Amino acid sequence: MRAIFHYACSVKLKASLAAMAPPWLSLEFCPESDDGLLFRLLATADVLLHVLKPVTAQVIEAAPGLRLIQKVGVGVNTIDLEHARRRGIPVCNMPGTNSRAVAEATLMLMLAVLRRTLRLDAATRSGDGWRLNPEVFDEVGEIGGKTVGLVGYGAVPAMLTPVLRALGARVLYTATARKPRAEAEWCELPKLLAQSDIVSLHLPLSAATEGLMEAKAFARMKAGAVFINTARGGLVDHEALAEALRCGQLRAAGLDVFDYEPVSASQPLLAMDNVVLQPHVAWLTPETLDRSLAVAVENCRRLRDSEELLHRVS
Repeated sequence: MRAIFHYACSVKLKASLAAMAPPWLSLEFCPESDDGLLFRLLATADVLLHVLKPVTAQVIEAAPGLRLIQKVGVGVNTIDLEHARRRGIPVCNMPGTNSRAVAEATLMLMLAVLRRTLRLDAATRSGDGWRLNPEVFDEVGEIGGKTVGLVGYGAVPAMLTPVLRALGARVLYTATARKPRAEAEWCELPKLLAQSDIVSLHLPLSAATEGLMEAKAFARMKAGAVFINTARGGLVDHEALAEALRCGQLRAAGLDVFDYEPVSASQPLLAMDNVVLQPHVAWLTPETLDRSLAVAVENCRRLRDSEELLHRVS
């Protein structure tokens, strides 16, 4: 069985992943930037291990023997699900494999934004760390004593909630339905936005959630609040976010995802020193990839043995 891992890997990671693959599974690696190699490999591929670059109808059609599209992660908005369905190709994801990494990255962005880490790091490196205007420290803060609003309540918020509470935060959440075991307080989205000092997104991207955070939503937020997004860029109107930061409605933001990726050099958020940015890597740790490949290998085995696949997307 031939599988393509469609993502750029370091030499160390490639060797580690290859060592995890059983003898009957040929694992081939293709950087997302190399379309030529991808289409050559697709000609004989049984499985596509998809990370971020969209799996379009053209990609699917280039693989006549494709039997499985395995998302490395959770969100499948980057896969042409309808075309896969027409071809009879199952699509599966991996709920939970990257939750710990994303939860930790979300907490890190909250702390980096609140403590003005980027500004303090740059000042220290330039020799100005001990000559900062004292007013800079009027802008820092702690998680303790703040209200954190989690928009969505899946595996990542469930991991974050007890940590945030241990740090002294009040935690609110909203979701499509109340979660009986949630350790956070339920409330509707408008109330959550109005009460939260920190708002963090944890939703899938769908027709119902696209553009959820637009100008009116930012206007509803508590003045001086912090905004965090480690979910999907398409949930946010980035022009409206930039304006909310520019006018002072929001104090700061921490973002791992954007509506268009790679992000354009003309994106206004890149020039703001009250924004901490990452290139959609909150999920990306060696531990996540170990857990992910274990799921992928198991689904490949199930495919080989004609057994029911894990986490098939309907």
